[in-house]
Amino acid sequence: MALKDILAERPVRRAGIETAVASLKDKFGDRVVTGEDVRRAHAHSTTYIPNQMPDAVFFAETEEEVQALVLICGENDTPIVPFGTGSSLEGHINAPQGGISIDLSRMDKVLAVNAEDLDCTVEPGITREALNAHLRDTGLFFPIDPGANASLGGMAATRASGTNAVRYGTMRDNVISLTAVMADGRIIRTARRAKKTSAGYDLTRLLVGSEGTLGIITKLNLRLYGIPEAILSGVCSFPSVRDACDTVIETIQSGIPVARIELLDAQSMEAANAYAGLDLEARPSLFLEFHGSPASVAEQAETFGAIAREHGGGEIRASQKTEERAKLWKARHDMYWASMTLRPGARAIATDVCVPLSRLADCIGETQEDIAANGLVGPIIGHVGDGNFHVTLLLDVADPREIDAAEAFMARLAERAVAMDGTCTGEHGVGQGKRGYLRRELGDAVDVMRSIKLALDPHNILNPGKIFASE
Repeated sequence: MALKDILAERPVRRAGIETAVASLKDKFGDRVVTGEDVRRAHAHSTTYIPNQMPDAVFFAETEEEVQALVLICGENDTPIVPFGTGSSLEGHINAPQGGISIDLSRMDKVLAVNAEDLDCTVEPGITREALNAHLRDTGLFFPIDPGANASLGGMAATRASGTNAVRYGTMRDNVISLTAVMADGRIIRTARRAKKTSAGYDLTRLLVGSEGTLGIITKLNLRLYGIPEAILSGVCSFPSVRDACDTVIETIQSGIPVARIELLDAQSMEAANAYAGLDLEARPSLFLEFHGSPASVAEQAETFGAIAREHGGGEIRASQKTEERAKLWKARHDMYWASMTLRPGARAIATDVCVPLSRLADCIGETQEDIAANGLVGPIIGHVGDGNFHVTLLLDVADPREIDAAEAFMARLAERAVAMDGTCTGEHGVGQGKRGYLRRELGDAVDVMRSIKLALDPHNILNPGKIFASE
């Protein structure tokens, strides 16, 4: 979505906002904050889209308080923007029409762990790291790992995935049910804890990925998994990105149950070495992880190694030591910050697409050619076992020419992915940044989405301006 088009949507100063803020202050006191620093911190800073602040921030602590907020805002035609940790990447937490940012970080309890059933129930503000710390003594873990220590409510709202998705799926696959406050103030529970159901519409999947535009999530029932007996991580370098991608395709098609398989191109490896103190070859590389018994992880690694050698891959530098594995994956997760070493003083602007696995090498190859032809700096990383990859553009966001070049590149990238029967966003979501690509991908299905939004939120108070324009 072009920046000029986003900014052309003039903020609508709804007459009831001041009344809503006053009512909330009367009811909740100093948990309703109007200071500029707090409001700015609750709007977006991880994109080139300017920070669009709410009029107030409300720190909710219970489901009943979320409901009270929605009722007050509904009565006063006041927008509500849900906030978890602020780590999303497409302008999801901006408030283009002002209103109230509802900070859910204090709703961070683990409400139940059902170890026999391999599930748990949590509040939306708990982060994935906090949940796994709580679960450590049970022998269970929650595997979805987008890199950032995001809130689980936010991860569900944006349908997050990450490095473990190739084996464990995405949030779509791991939310059994949820509870949400709808735009009219009703509290609904979308399903029970049964592992499968055919009872009516799948409202869980409707709200997972809805980006706060249909309801505000207040509880989540999540799938859990046993901590593997053995974990082996490693790195394998290749002559080219295509060789690495072809290895990924053959690995997946061979049925090797790889838990993580991540691509870093040569620029990314250069940045990782400098930022994380690694001593790896600055060549396109795959970071891998295998889960299972000691014998099975060794067999998986051996089979992968044979495939890699057929495509020019080197020997796997592998380890089962916890500290060595942690250092490797921290380097991968820190790539947003590491990439900035490639152009000091620039902002890192991340975008992503996802294509069928058979088109992955073609899509990445054409994207690399596009980056080079347009004089951009854009290292590529990816959750390539899913066909998903990210380009981190390093920009001077104060230079309109660079913004124009970046927007043109991102539009071509989205078009390229859709032309290959892929998607303009594998895991970042739509927010403000990718609204302009949605109709090209989904056609008239966008109108059906609008109809659902209108039916559930007729006054457009829930996160307006996200997924669709603000009309």
